Amino acid sequence: MDINETIKSQLQDNPIILYMKGSPQQPQCGFSARTVQALMACGERFAYVNILDNQELREALKVYSNWPTYPQLYINGELVGGCDIVLEMSETGELAEMVKAAAAHQADAEG
Repeated sequence: MDINETIKSQLQDNPIILYMKGSPQQPQCGFSARTVQALMACGERFAYVNILDNQELREALKVYSNWPTYPQLYINGELVGGCDIVLEMSETGELAEMVKAAAAHQADAEG
């Protein structure tokens, strides 16, 4: 599977996925840490990929998303944005709304 197919598969299989530096338990940059905190405050499970573990994925995702920095949050296969956008959405309540809707949709699909 080529790297773009891997990205598409990850986005299709995970309604909420964060491409970040490190893991939610051990973020390896402040932007990833703040993004994880905002996501966790929504109270739903999410997938993550540590982009530091895969140089090819890290470079390919920048091209795929046309977004040069990390973290990158995707909900329902769509790029939501990076740290600043996620934090802004968290403050307005929009992030929790999107996350809860995606989680509910996933539960319905599995149920």
